[in-house]
Amino acid sequence: MIDNQIYPQDEKLISALNILKNKANHVFVTGAGGFLGESICRFLCSANIKVTGFARSDYDNLEKMGVRMIKGDIASKDQLIKAMTGCDLVFHVASKAGVWGSKSDYFTPNVQGVKNIIEACKKLGIKNLVYTSTPSVTFSGIDEAGIDESFPYAKQFLNYYGESKAVAEKMVLEANNTLLKTVAIRPHLIWGPNDPHLVPRVIERAKAGRLKLVGKQDKLVDTIYVDNAAYAHILAAVNLFTVNAKCLGKAYFVSNDQPITMASMLNKILYCVNLPKVTKRVPSSVAYFLGSLLERIYLLLGKRQEPIMTRFVARQLSTSHYFNIDAIKNDLGYRPLISIDEGMLRLKKSLENK
Repeated sequence: MIDNQIYPQDEKLISALNILKNKANHVFVTGAGGFLGESICRFLCSANIKVTGFARSDYDNLEKMGVRMIKGDIASKDQLIKAMTGCDLVFHVASKAGVWGSKSDYFTPNVQGVKNIIEACKKLGIKNLVYTSTPSVTFSGIDEAGIDESFPYAKQFLNYYGESKAVAEKMVLEANNTLLKTVAIRPHLIWGPNDPHLVPRVIERAKAGRLKLVGKQDKLVDTIYVDNAAYAHILAAVNLFTVNAKCLGKAYFVSNDQPITMASMLNKILYCVNLPKVTKRVPSSVAYFLGSLLERIYLLLGKRQEPIMTRFVARQLSTSHYFNIDAIKNDLGYRPLISIDEGMLRLKKSLENK
């Protein structure tokens, strides 16, 4: 039985985990120490499902949770094969995220890593692979207002992250066959308690007086609470194990299904730490020019740290990106478990306890 003290209200989650427990004997999670990876591991461990986590560093919290942790590099196929032996389901969550870096910085872990995962699955006879992708695979710098999975991959990318993830996602979906069943999940702007990316960056910039809105018009964006993203992955895994699975070889956008303006989202985060609302704005053309200029300067100087603005960030902050998630609703039965407001209450409580 699942430890109901962890998520007593999430009956749908408990049901999905119970089904998965009867299907999967041993689950492998790459990027187990990351924000989403840890949430997936937490869910699996709450159902007493055997989990092996793979990460570049040590994570005592995961060991205490019951995860068997293995330290390694997804760019090494030999390390993966050794670590994945005995598993029958893989959640490939690990990737290099961010908006700045060289092509090799992103293609080595994100593309070569996926190639290694697929080859390891085939060598070991592992038949089920859930891949964590991103909506950035379709983003070329223009509004994406209510698009669905029929929207094509971007022809031009504003950074190597989106490009590498698009190449990797294609590899995963093309690998789907009778011997290896695959599916890709595209969560957008994951946030929640212990978020190491969006939330601390917003708070840090606000405290420094550097947080600004980009563009004259507030555009709608989709976000997703971290446990909802993990739940979508669990549902995908359950579907892979079913006869006549609907998700085979498909990619799915997933979100909180609550499009919100970037200003509203930022201000909800700031409210959690009693900071004033963001009101300052910069024209989108100015932000894009600054991002382009800084990218050139950083390249010339060989700087590896991320510029305060890039072309990708400028476009992300000034365009719409919200998605039609009917496909994941219809195929996998996904509905967000935690609303934005409920998630913000949890975020506020976690920040108060720090």
